[in-house]
Amino acid sequence: MDFARLWLGLLLPLVAALDFSYHHQEEMETFLKNVAQNYSSVTHLHCVGKSVKGRNLWVLVVGRSPREHRIGIPEFKYVANMHGDETVGRELLLHLIDYLVTNDGKDFEITRLINSTRIHIMPSMNPDGFEAVKKPDCFNTNGRENNNFYDLNRNFPDGFEFNNESRQPETVAVMEWLKTETFVLSANLHGGALVASYPFDNGVSGTATGKVHSRSVTPDDDVFQYLANSYASKNVNMKKGDHCKNKMNFRNGIVNGYEWYPLKGGMQDYNYIWAQCFEITLELSCCKYPREEKLPLFWDSNKASLIEYIKQVHLGIKGQVFDQKGNPLPNVIVEVQDRKHVCPYKTNKFGEYYLLLLPGSYTLNVTVPGQEPYLTKVIIPKKSQDFSALKKDIVFPLRGHLDSSLLSNPSCPMIPLYSILPNHSAATKPSLFLFLVTLFHILFK
Repeated sequence: MDFARLWLGLLLPLVAALDFSYHHQEEMETFLKNVAQNYSSVTHLHCVGKSVKGRNLWVLVVGRSPREHRIGIPEFKYVANMHGDETVGRELLLHLIDYLVTNDGKDFEITRLINSTRIHIMPSMNPDGFEAVKKPDCFNTNGRENNNFYDLNRNFPDGFEFNNESRQPETVAVMEWLKTETFVLSANLHGGALVASYPFDNGVSGTATGKVHSRSVTPDDDVFQYLANSYASKNVNMKKGDHCKNKMNFRNGIVNGYEWYPLKGGMQDYNYIWAQCFEITLELSCCKYPREEKLPLFWDSNKASLIEYIKQVHLGIKGQVFDQKGNPLPNVIVEVQDRKHVCPYKTNKFGEYYLLLLPGSYTLNVTVPGQEPYLTKVIIPKKSQDFSALKKDIVFPLRGHLDSSLLSNPSCPMIPLYSILPNHSAATKPSLFLFLVTLFHILFK
């Protein structure tokens, strides 16, 4: 099948190559629409919302089934330009789109990546900010914020502090978008430094997250360091750690967000806590808005990293949870026993789970309300399958009748869960979790 696609790709005509220049909203839309039209079998273009000034927030999906999720195919996303004056990521994602669709059927690795992954790309989360920049500058903050003068990377619910800022249309659009897909891995692209930053961005001293040497670490700190390094290690300048001559030397080009500087309301923490999606922040240029003649150099420096990072969505383990009759069970908690999340990770409507894990031995804890937890051991080999996580389906041994209403999907309240629940592992107990959700609805609705 892959061999046939390679031959077919060699026969297909190429569209005009994307130039290395800055593409404003109209030009970007034209490019995205042309790609969606010329590569309709592997792309799907849709708008997930609008900016303050009514500009479309476009997402282009690339995959073998671009219009809908397929069981076993993980969902990946890149988001750029949430700070309007940080422009390199915006152009890199347009060139990544071009590279993916023009190499499908020609490049074996790209073809397999598209076969095995559904890739969502949002080139600009803040088009108003980008268009507001009248005089590009390396350090000027003009255009950083949206048209209401809000920093979108301080505008999300926060796991450690109450964030009372008015939720902006662009932020709401992304939050709603996250509800529509089972995203597994993500990165948001910024500028002004050269480093891969990983969660947490915020923290509270003495919480169960473990504040170590001014780092605020997640239960999946080993995975996040690996993910950040997977990007930085392929970027020659980033992995130096001091390319921008900042006061801080980033060892191997990666840093814990909180250790670098704490921020409240960031997008990567929100993804990890409330959307079950591992996200890191990629700072891609010392200069926020460099001259466009430098764009080819940025593409050359980041192309391999962008591809390598997408491949990491296939780390760890995936599968479905069924009852004894073979029916998939939605909203079942599936977590590793010693790394529970403050907002439990659950199966989607197809009973699917995806857990990003490094090679090793783990015990999965599968929890269905009203039932005894089911524990099962798994070993993730050092040499995992290419372009696929280890697949393990689970048949949950139900005892007695299962009330289907217990498998409803009460969402975690968007409050500072790590501050309110210092012993956060208790939140994964169904009774306490349901109690907290109910209490939240009573108090705040």
